[in-house]
Amino acid sequence: MAGPVNRRERARADTLRDIRGAARRVLVEHGVEGLALRAIAREVGLTPPALYRYFASREELVERVVADLYDELCDRLEEARDAVAPPRPGVQLMTAARTFRRWAIDHPAEFGLLFGNAADGVVPEKADDGPAAAAGRRFGGVFAALMAAVYLQQPFPVPADGDLDERYRDQLRAWCAKLPVELPLGVMAVFLSSWVRLYGLVCMEVFGHLRFALDDAASLFEAEMHDVAVRLGIEADLVHPEE
Repeated sequence: MAGPVNRRERARADTLRDIRGAARRVLVEHGVEGLALRAIAREVGLTPPALYRYFASREELVERVVADLYDELCDRLEEARDAVAPPRPGVQLMTAARTFRRWAIDHPAEFGLLFGNAADGVVPEKADDGPAAAAGRRFGGVFAALMAAVYLQQPFPVPADGDLDERYRDQLRAWCAKLPVELPLGVMAVFLSSWVRLYGLVCMEVFGHLRFALDDAASLFEAEMHDVAVRLGIEADLVHPEE
């Protein structure tokens, strides 16, 4: 009895993988608006009604693809982080930042699904227990854990709680409660500021908003990461990617 059950489970897993792969290709080529379940079903050899045995709705399928993309990105970040030897947190943080930029440049459509507004109104915003939200938290945890490791190894200057605006402080406290790593609020403020620089620059590059000035933003990226490293006291860990 176990054999047929296992075969059915494997066949279902294979079909789910094929459906998600087909949906990713359509999303990359045509965007969320071009995602038609009928076209996905046809590509994987199913009838449209049969597709609903695997995904209850178009929204559920998009959310699953978004989760897959987050997981793919996290796998890439963690692989690059773990390849650093010796595993100095500062080098790992800078390596993860460069890996994030490289993935974004190589996958602009996928980056738009995760970090742009391409999936707005499709992936449920309140689905905090859904696969996309869980995968997003995994992504945030990669950088939060590295920032914590940098701070714990060699604390860098951070603002005191009393120096932060009250409303800002309350929001940081609420955000900190959601992260897998507990850090002082001042560290969270520095973390957020550093993330805005990294994320904002990558977004501008991927979405073409730096073309008015730069054809290649690599040098600007490295300059910004240098400033972040100085703020975190890890200039010695700012190893050039070619070194």
